[in-house]
Amino acid sequence: MTKTDKKQMKSTARLYAVQALFQMESSGQTVEAVQREFEEHRFGAVYEGDEMAEGDASHFRAILDHAVTRQARIDQMTDRALVAKWPIDRIDPVLRALFRAAGAELVEMATPPKVVITEFVDVAKAFFPEGKESKFVNAVLDHMAREAKPEAF
Repeated sequence: MTKTDKKQMKSTARLYAVQALFQMESSGQTVEAVQREFEEHRFGAVYEGDEMAEGDASHFRAILDHAVTRQARIDQMTDRALVAKWPIDRIDPVLRALFRAAGAELVEMATPPKVVITEFVDVAKAFFPEGKESKFVNAVLDHMAREAKPEAF
């Protein structure tokens, strides 16, 4: 497996993690149920001739696990990064899931903050190809990264 393949699988794991966190919030399913569903039915699955990308399952699990166990801390960091009038519970649920996934990687994983920011800005572009969301995500994640890993800046 090439370095590019590994990078692509981690990128896919991040996208799936955002989808899984969104699904957990909207459906009330447990992290275990959603994780199992994604690993059994999304990773590399084929739907109507379209093959779903293969994701890095361990990266996916780590993001989900940290996002769930550190949710209060991550949400507080996100709140501090958002404009005062926009607490996390008022933002788009997809963006909330994205900030939780990115926050998990910033707070608990060794990924360099600039990589986390770039990757999750790309995830935002995948969900919101037309909008200004990617610039908003970039600004919020930059603020969160400086709080989580100030030594990296």
